[in-house]
Order: sequence, then structure tokens, then C-alpha cells
Amino acid sequence: MLGVMFRVSVFGESHGPCVGVLIEGCPPGVEVSEEDMRRELLRRSKGFMSTPRKEKEEVFIASGVFRGKTTGTPIVLLLRNSDVNSKPYEVFRRRPRPGHADYVARIKYMGYHDHRGGGIFSGRITAGLVAAGSVAKSLLRRQGIRIAAHTVQIGKVRVEREMSFDEVLRAEESPVRCADPEKSREMMEEIAKASEEGDSSGGVAEVLAVGLPVGLGEPPIDTLDGDLCKAIMVVPGVKGIEFGDGFRMAEMRGSEANDPFVLRDGKVVMETNRSGGINGGISNGMPVKIRVAFRPTPSIRKEQRTVDLDSVEEVSLRAEGRYDSCIVPRAVPVLESVVAIVLADHLLRWLSWMKFSELGTK
Repeated sequence: MLGVMFRVSVFGESHGPCVGVLIEGCPPGVEVSEEDMRRELLRRSKGFMSTPRKEKEEVFIASGVFRGKTTGTPIVLLLRNSDVNSKPYEVFRRRPRPGHADYVARIKYMGYHDHRGGGIFSGRITAGLVAAGSVAKSLLRRQGIRIAAHTVQIGKVRVEREMSFDEVLRAEESPVRCADPEKSREMMEEIAKASEEGDSSGGVAEVLAVGLPVGLGEPPIDTLDGDLCKAIMVVPGVKGIEFGDGFRMAEMRGSEANDPFVLRDGKVVMETNRSGGINGGISNGMPVKIRVAFRPTPSIRKEQRTVDLDSVEEVSLRAEGRYDSCIVPRAVPVLESVVAIVLADHLLRWLSWMKFSELGTK
């Protein structure tokens, strides 16, 4: 489960009857638009050279919403699975895909797991997270907090310059969700080339969250960046996370890595944002900036070595079926959603803290 006050848990399997999400702790009166929710889900379903699987992405609101607003009771959101083809996955029960969760799932669940379509390890599970993210985004907008993400790297094609929040919003115009038009074209070429060779591509996406107050985060355990990392790692394929300048800070000296404090319009702000909007596990008022690295999709048509777990012999494997050539563009709205879920939870915790503090001064 993600969250303490705004709590989210997902359920279902890729080729089961449905996938969905349970949201607990959402305050009453938050606007929930089925149209907005479906728009977010359709964003998740569209990607450059993505899987041919096309679900209707129609959300059934089973509870917790009445006349377009949350009631304060648990919210259950369901999405039916209709466009499924499980046959290509039968071989993976005994011949696991290198890099995938097939092998560890068989051992962990003693062979009882639902392997069809990857089961709980499929990107299909993120549909529930996106549905929950739509609710979280609505809650955050009431406090002026906005989130946007974009693709900054596919393979070796990388966007070098910093992008403003408004520029990132324009990434939706790109088939790979890259805000740089020239790099967007190069990224499409990179994905197409890998696909033609029966291979796949990895990449990096960046998430920006603006409008946060100073004070979100509950150190030393429930730090804001720690909870963000946990939520982001729920997204299949994630292999690395950094905040602000992240790993580049290892090459710097303190005088280079620190963000100097300055006064602007009578407010204390930071001249730079190398820490990515978080210090000591607490938001510092600057934009939260996160970069997320994705591994290439393990399911590829190139021949790979594996082991037949039934006959216990080394064999070769080519993955047949419907797979993404690169998951990064489709992961962009998923990242926005999991970040929104964490920020909504920490916002409610912060507001509760502030309300208690106000009571103590009366």
C-alpha cells in the first residue's frame, strides 16, 4: 500500500477479469471527473511503437464518489480487461524471459501465480495507479500544486538542456512525449531501429512538481523523497531514480552542489535547484525534480539464452506476443500519477499538522 492518510492499493492481473485500485482516506468534496480519468488512462495507453493491445479504458466507479465528488468513504475504481491474448505466455511458465520476473515469480509463488500477460508484473497494473492519480491530481490542484513529466532520453539520444514546466507540458505533442522537437525525432528513430532488429530501448523520464509549500515530508523514516522512491519503484521497468542533480553531485564540491538562499519579493527562495526541491526529506518550496531510468523491455524477438525449468536444460527463447518496443513514453503519465499519490498523502499529513498547530495557539 502507498500512503498513510491518502492510501492506495492496486489489484488484478494483466489478463484477469479486471484491474483496479482502492483509495482510502481521500477527503470528501474532491471533484472526480470520469472524463479526466479516462483522458489520463488514454495517455497511458498511447506510445510510439507500443503494444497493439488496446483496452477501452472505461472506469467503473464502484464506490466513494457521488454526483461527481468524493464522499469521504473508500473509493473503488475498476477497469475491465477485454483485449487479451494469453497463448504466447504459456512458454514463459517453464522458459523464463531473461530480465523479466517470470523466474522469480515462479519460485516466490510456487507456480500458483497468474503468468498470463505477466500477471501482476505487467504494465497493465499501472492503469489502476493512473486512475488513482487522477483523483490525487484533483486534490492537489485545490492547493495550486501541479505535476508534469516528459521523456529526456531514449537509448543514447538525450535532451541536454533544462526544460521549464510550461515547456514540459508541451511534451504531449510528441509521439515519444519529448518536449524537444529535434530530439523527439531522433528518439523515434532510435526506437524504430531497435524494433527492426528485434530488440528494445530503455530511457529516462523526468517529473516536475511545482507549487509545493515548504514542509512536506515526515523524517526520519517517511521522508518525501523516500516515499517518492517507493512509489516510483512500483512502476515496472524502473531501475534508477535521482533528485535534482543526483549522481552528478558525486563529481562536485560543496560550494558547487549547495543551493544558495536569496530573497525575492520578500520571500526566502533558492537561487538554484540542484537538490531537486527536497532537503532532509522535506520539500523546500522549489520545484520537485525527479529523473527516472527505465531498463529496455525484456520481451524481445531476438534469440536469448534461458533454462527450461521443467526439463532442466539450457535452451534458446524468442518472445512472441504483443510488447512495447520502449515503455518510457507510456510510463510518463504513470510517473505523474504515482508522484501525485505521494504528494497528496504528504499534503494531507502537512495540513493536519498545520491545523493542529493552529489549535495550539488559540
